Amino acid sequence: MTVTVPGEKKSQYGFKDRVTPILTTGQGLNEAVIRQISAAKHEPEWMLRFRLRAYATYRKLPLPQFGPDLSALDFEKINYFRRDTSRPVRRWEDVPAQIKETFERLGVPQAERQYLAGSSAQYESEVVYHHVQEELAQQGVVFMAMDTAVQRYPKLVRQYFGTLVPPNDNKMAALNSAAWSGGTFIYVPPHVRCTVPLQSYFRINAGNSGQFERTLIIVDGGAQVNYVEGCTAPNYSADSLHAAVVEVFVKPHATCRYTTIQNWSDNVYSLETKRAQAFEQATMEWVDGNLGSKVTMKYPSVYLDGPGARGTMLSVAFAGSDSHGNGIISDTGARMIHRAPQTSSTIVSKSLCKNGGHADYRGEVRMTPAATGAFAHVECDTLILDDHSGSDTLPVNTVQQAADAQIEHEAKVSKVSAAQLFYLMSRGLTEKQATEMIVMGFLTPFTKELPMEYAVELNRLIEYQMDGAVG
Repeated sequence: MTVTVPGEKKSQYGFKDRVTPILTTGQGLNEAVIRQISAAKHEPEWMLRFRLRAYATYRKLPLPQFGPDLSALDFEKINYFRRDTSRPVRRWEDVPAQIKETFERLGVPQAERQYLAGSSAQYESEVVYHHVQEELAQQGVVFMAMDTAVQRYPKLVRQYFGTLVPPNDNKMAALNSAAWSGGTFIYVPPHVRCTVPLQSYFRINAGNSGQFERTLIIVDGGAQVNYVEGCTAPNYSADSLHAAVVEVFVKPHATCRYTTIQNWSDNVYSLETKRAQAFEQATMEWVDGNLGSKVTMKYPSVYLDGPGARGTMLSVAFAGSDSHGNGIISDTGARMIHRAPQTSSTIVSKSLCKNGGHADYRGEVRMTPAATGAFAHVECDTLILDDHSGSDTLPVNTVQQAADAQIEHEAKVSKVSAAQLFYLMSRGLTEKQATEMIVMGFLTPFTKELPMEYAVELNRLIEYQMDGAVG
């Protein structure tokens, strides 16, 4: 059943469905809840021990001492685990009707039929649907829910799980490690090139919900994978929390592209830790789009640990206002840690803000002594659409006695040019149409890197966010 809130601004993703869970741990988190989550998933003893150690770490760590104020987030009101189906299914027709209707409206099965090599859909805490093309499966590509991988590939999961992002890395990583559920596991065998995208879609449907998916990707030597994820949630008066952890291992001469388009509602705190390790001559590419949410804190990183390894980050962030007129805060960026010779990295960050929103870039580039001959380029551009919004660039660029290492950094903040508006309006466009055209041109470096269907959808989302930006 679809629920419409009177006076609520509507979008393709803002609908709500009433789905009765078959299992929920209720509000709050303690050791008993962690044990209940682990038991519900029939996990091995080593994973339960990992969760309990992470929970002890979570209780000791403070909230981040930088960035947006998180003091209003009430962790005791969050529901940390909710199961809405008995198991994930491989056939779309086997998905429960109400949940299937949600993903049909989001276009997930359409996308799979059109161009995806595999698709996964997570509703609240768990994956409800998963499918991968038979051709890829025959080549040894593993694409499944993280929960399933713990059962079917325990040695491989245990070897990598929590090694790039250990629980003591930060409070949200510790919370995820304790309460994680769902997410994606991908393994690509040596020299297998998976060029057609694999997709996962994450949906938070209920208020006061926590989603703690865990993604682990291993791209073996000379292999290639293109992974795309989308995220949405409807509007509620109660805050929800999305605290994901992503670990990506790109082995020698391998390539991974990880694309995210997040369109959270303005009651969601999106606090994520994403980290990749690139070995000799490997390439790791982050493509990251952030729209909506109440607060976003996300800084995908690449640890360049092999000679000639390459890391890139291309991101766009949009900060507007919520349904109460309060400014949204987007605190995003990237980290490139050069720990081997002849490594290279590029960060291109595009930010938009309006209606009192604040879009900050926070990033780090570090050249360790081993990064001889390394090169890094950072480019941060912000377009401010009114007089009530703001943006700060907060970079940390460090060269630690690395011979011949170079870092380039440039930042630019601007407003929509009156001359550009005049020119376009003189050609018959309205002020709103002219502004949207300027914005789309500003975002071109990002949108041209997306699959066509995602680029079209991003344009629609930007147009929706732009509504009311003029006048």
